[in-house]
Amino acid sequence: MPPVPPMLARSVRGVPAPSSVAGGLSYEPKWDGFRTIVFRDGDEVLLASRNLRPMTRYFPEVVASVLRELPARCVVDGEIVVARGGRLDFEALQQRIHPADSRVRLLAAETPATLVVFDLLALDDLDVRAVPQAERRAALEGLGLDGPGAFLTPATRDATVATDWFETFEGAGLDGVVAKPLAAPYAPGQRTMLKVKHERTADCVLAGYRLHKESTPDRPLVGSLLLGLYDGAGQLQSVGVAASFPTARRAALIGELAGLVTDSPDHPWADWRDPALAEAGAAGERRPGAVSRWNAGKDLSFVPLRPERVVEVAYDHMEGTRFRHTTQFRRWRADRDPASCTYDQLEEPVGYHLATILPGAPGSTSAG
Repeated sequence: MPPVPPMLARSVRGVPAPSSVAGGLSYEPKWDGFRTIVFRDGDEVLLASRNLRPMTRYFPEVVASVLRELPARCVVDGEIVVARGGRLDFEALQQRIHPADSRVRLLAAETPATLVVFDLLALDDLDVRAVPQAERRAALEGLGLDGPGAFLTPATRDATVATDWFETFEGAGLDGVVAKPLAAPYAPGQRTMLKVKHERTADCVLAGYRLHKESTPDRPLVGSLLLGLYDGAGQLQSVGVAASFPTARRAALIGELAGLVTDSPDHPWADWRDPALAEAGAAGERRPGAVSRWNAGKDLSFVPLRPERVVEVAYDHMEGTRFRHTTQFRRWRADRDPASCTYDQLEEPVGYHLATILPGAPGSTSAG
């Protein structure tokens, strides 16, 4: 019965060898979507998020797929994804979380989601969480989940194949590779799996910072650095943030950046207070400080800095024109001209269509 926290993974560098874990490893693609525990009991379906919140109302087409394609009584672990043009589209997936039922129904038709299943927790009257991963996988394979709405994720015990997946599946928007100990049970909330994610570096323009939530007038702390890249038209686009710093470093950054603070109307994001920018994200252009479509009351104000300093950050991959996740600060680049920090430096993964992995899923082909 819900709630059941999902089993988690810890990051490692490089695809681990099967011999590195007693009993060996099974490798799977790492999907970039909404982690979901699916509960089905006859006609009753519950979709629970990683943080145990219900998502059922946002994905009526996934509920229909569960009723059509999963066993009548089961609990499975998986990922809800949206594909468009032959690759995963996380931004389109985020749009599916909307308060209006009419909008939810419209998006379910326009950008239908797919369920990718990768673990089994219960089947009929059996709780199989204590069963080894190898046996749970075998039971999953017996369910015949081959679409069109619910698919079994690929799996291999060959590290060479997993490495190839790591290098090629990114072109379809996947996030890396997960390795699961074959002898391990399903351990809710524990980091018993291993994940290998892509990491690259980029040189970005530092154009501002936000104060940390624990910042005070007597002890200001930098919360996150605001990063920009120049587009083909020479406009500095907001691409994400770097935010992981020790408290002492957050305090030191206030002094280091004090000389760059500006209120000049020539700052590239000087118009961030313009109310029209609340809708700018829909047009593909964003400004730091524009109203969040997820939380209208959230304080997104920032301290503008003269765009004269370059910072090297590590990132995993892009989502459209922005970094998919928070980047990691690596170093200052005093040797770089801010004007040279353009999108051209970013590595593009080789294209790979999802139809190879999810044949027949909505949006899995380039024509989708």
